[in-house]
Amino acid sequence: MAQVSDREGARLDRRNWLVPRQSVGTRGQESIKRAMDITLSLIALIILSPLLAVFALLIKIDSPGPVLFKHKRLGRNGEPFDIYKFRTMVVDAQELFREDRSRLVLQNDPRITRVGRFLRLGFDELPQLINVLKGEMSIVGPRPDDLYAIDLYSEQEAKKLKMKPGITGLAEVKGRNRLSWRQRVAYDVEYVENWSLWLDLKIILSTWKIFLYH
Repeated sequence: MAQVSDREGARLDRRNWLVPRQSVGTRGQESIKRAMDITLSLIALIILSPLLAVFALLIKIDSPGPVLFKHKRLGRNGEPFDIYKFRTMVVDAQELFREDRSRLVLQNDPRITRVGRFLRLGFDELPQLINVLKGEMSIVGPRPDDLYAIDLYSEQEAKKLKMKPGITGLAEVKGRNRLSWRQRVAYDVEYVENWSLWLDLKIILSTWKIFLYH
């Protein structure tokens, strides 16, 4: 029988309580939420398709490499999935980070491309509409964390994994990057504990206001 290391054992034990055993809403509510996700993402992709094409062209002109960037994130029940974003960094960004971390100043990160700086105003998240259509994400939900976060959650914080991650969410409209990671997770848990279709609608409207006026 294969041996399991202490770290792997702790991870397996933690997964027992990380994986939710029940749904947050009723089956009917979840069906309505899914129908809203499909409808809104399809409408958005159709309306935004010319803009998305322009972004893709600018990315290709600005620097060599793929248009889209894929990264593993935690999904519902802690299952990993590939999240899609417009590429905003040079293709060797991870190697550059390992070679000289001292060069990477948050406000002037040399890995970020010229087009990438503009896309990071929020446009880089638009390809996640594909994740929504695939059923991996929702329009509204907890923001998806990196895989290593599964080892950092408390049992309370792990409640955020009861729902599909969202393109936007309560943490996004409460401060986004101005919040610490723990504060964002706390808002994610608050969203899960108080979820309703009406709350989703309010978050969507708040997100549009932030996008239009900031």
